[in-house]
Parts: sequence; C-alpha cells; structure tokens
Amino acid sequence: MNTFIEKISFVFRDKQLRRRIFFVVLALAVTRLLTTLPIPGIDPIRLASLFQNSQFLGLLNLFSGGGLSNLSIVMLGVGPYITASIIMQLLTIMSPKLKAMYQENGEAGRMKFAQYSRWITLPLSLIQAFSFIVLFQRQGILPSLAPFDMVLNTLIVAAGSLIFMWIGELISEFGLGNGTSLIIFAGIISRMPQAISGAIAAYDPSQLPMYIAVLVLGLIIVYAVVIVTEAERPIPVTYAKQVRGMKVYGGVSTYLPLRLNQAGVIPIIFALSILLFPQMIFNFLSTSGNALLKHASEVGLSLVNNHLLYNSAYFILVFLFTYFYTAVTFDPVAISENLQKSGAFIPGVRPGHSTAEHLSKIVTRITLVGAIFLGVIAVLPLILRSLTGLTSLAIGGTALLIVVSVVLDLVKKVDAQVSMREY
Repeated sequence: MNTFIEKISFVFRDKQLRRRIFFVVLALAVTRLLTTLPIPGIDPIRLASLFQNSQFLGLLNLFSGGGLSNLSIVMLGVGPYITASIIMQLLTIMSPKLKAMYQENGEAGRMKFAQYSRWITLPLSLIQAFSFIVLFQRQGILPSLAPFDMVLNTLIVAAGSLIFMWIGELISEFGLGNGTSLIIFAGIISRMPQAISGAIAAYDPSQLPMYIAVLVLGLIIVYAVVIVTEAERPIPVTYAKQVRGMKVYGGVSTYLPLRLNQAGVIPIIFALSILLFPQMIFNFLSTSGNALLKHASEVGLSLVNNHLLYNSAYFILVFLFTYFYTAVTFDPVAISENLQKSGAFIPGVRPGHSTAEHLSKIVTRITLVGAIFLGVIAVLPLILRSLTGLTSLAIGGTALLIVVSVVLDLVKKVDAQVSMREY
C-alpha cells in the first residue's frame, strides 16, 4: 500500500507525467463533448425505443463512446478504425508480403501497417455513415433528407469518425496507454451514472437478495477477468554458450511467456457482429411495405430472440473465433526461427520444426481454457438478463473485459514510466 501511494505521489510530482495525464484527460473530455452534438431533426422517443430493442446497436454504441445513442456527429466513434485494423490483421494471412512487412520490418513496418489501416478507415466511415442515416430514416428517427443534405450529413458523420481516430492516435503518442481503447473506456464509464440512477429508480426492496447476489457475482467476474487476462504459461528458454575471443557469452536461462487469453475481447466482437447482423437485417425488413418481407422478418426475429438458440450460437462462435484469432496473431514458426537465429532453444526440444510443433501444442491447450472463459463471460450477462430482467447487463461482458483490460494496461504503462524515471 505504501509503495502504491509513493508511486502516485511520484506521478504527480513528475512534470512530464503530469503533462501526459493532463493531455489524456483533456482529449477524453473533447470526445465526450463531441458525443453531445446531435444531428438535427431526431425523434428521441423512437430512437430510445430502437436502442432498447437492438443489441447490435447497443454494441456499436459501446464502440462509439455513446455517440450513436445520441445520433451525434461522431456516432460512428472508433468503430470504422477498429474494423479497418481487424481487416488488416486478417489480410496478413492471405498476403505473405504484408505479414513480412508487419513482423520483420520493425517500427517502420508497423507505421506503414497503421497507415494502411487509416486509408481503409475512410471508405468504411463513408459506407457506415450512409447506411446508418438510411436505417434511421426508415425507422422514422430522422426526417427524409434531400440528396444534398444526405451527402452533407454523410460527410459530417464520416469526418467525426476520422476525428476520433486522430484523437486516439494523439493520446497514444503524447499521453499514456492506447488511445482507441481509452476512448471506448471513457464511453463505457460515462454511462455508469445513468445506469446507477436507473437502478436506484427501479429499486424494489423485495429484490434486495438478488441485487446483492448480482453485485457479488460481478466482483467475482472482475477478479476472474483480471486473473485470466494476466495469466501466462512460461516456456523455459536457454541461450547456448558462445566463445568470442577470451570471453564466454550466453548460457543464460529465461522463459517465453504465452498468454492464456491472447485474443482479448476481439472474439466477442466478431461473434456479436456475425450473430446480431441478421437482427439488424430483419429490423430493416420489418419497415418494408411488402407483406411477405414483413412475415419473413417476424419469423427471423422469433428465431433470433430464442434465448437457448441464441446463447448456444453465441458461445460456440466466441469459442471458435478465439482459436481463429489466436492462430492469426500467434505464429509458432516465426518464433521458433527467431529463437534459432538468436542461439536459443527450449530444453528437451530440437530447434526448428520441432520447436514450432511444441509451441503450437501448448498454445492449443491453453487457448482452450481462454476460449471457454471468454464464451462464459460473453453468455453470462445474457443469462442474467433473462433471469433478473436487468437490460443493462446485455453487453456487460464485453464492457467488463474492455474496462479491466484498459485499466490493467494503463497501470502497466504508468508503472513503466515511473520505473524509467526512478532509474
């Protein structure tokens, strides 16, 4: 406890750290201000009803920092930039040249990789802005727009997404932590007062045991998320001795840390995007004047809203995407080659192909635990919502993972800055 207090006091005594923290706070305050600037002509009653009945829009609102629920000029948030980054990571599988650029060219390669992501963000922002404006017009939330007004609003909303991307990169460069994650984190935290006030307004003394049980369960889930997020499987690594002149180098033993959950929250995002996209399509078709399309949308929505079917499909998709994303981001062949080039080896395992197979088997086993954990965390809020009727728990698993991951990453970044300045 004393060490923690000393580090906090050191942070506020150090001039450069104070500047970084102040910049982060100022940038996040600007993002919160932008989310309060709505597009003119909104029907707030229909807007609130639409978000209450759509989990897909609730997830997108999470990544927009709360701007989508207000139909603000930054309603897309960092969603297009996240999508572009995911597309670039998936393209590394199909393009060996792109993969080599990202893994072998160091900082210059990563900067070029990030530049490609920015280029992809622009068309994605324009497409998503136009799609959402048309969707909200069909739902009666926005009035019918003339072609010039449609183009103007599309450009404004797309520009808002690019502004959020720019602010996120500024935070990463001049502040502390990952800027994109902090913008999402600020959006989640900003909704807490409203959720707490809503819970207080709906308080029923007869349901006090249920409230206590949900609170205790929430604390247990937070603790489990911290443990699984920080859990690592250490792989022992030994460097061979090398004689250079009259000196002997190497012979040092260390370890290679393999994270239990290497995919983070990405599998939940993938699964929700695929699973909830049909719901958005059926909601869109329900506004059609065609009787056949309306009937088809009613049948589709009844299947989507089936809790058992939905939860089962959700869990399976999260489980599969955890393995998929881990396979994309973790390359045992490249790691084994790097170990061999640096004169390192895993005791009892031959260098090269055998090392790659050994690492692949270990990652497959530990990913099983991480995939099951992510699936349970993703489904548990939906189960609690059906049991307790608390609609605010619909995306609680995703929000909880993001909040815990961002806080842990921020604490590590601050600790690293403090340690560097102490030395």
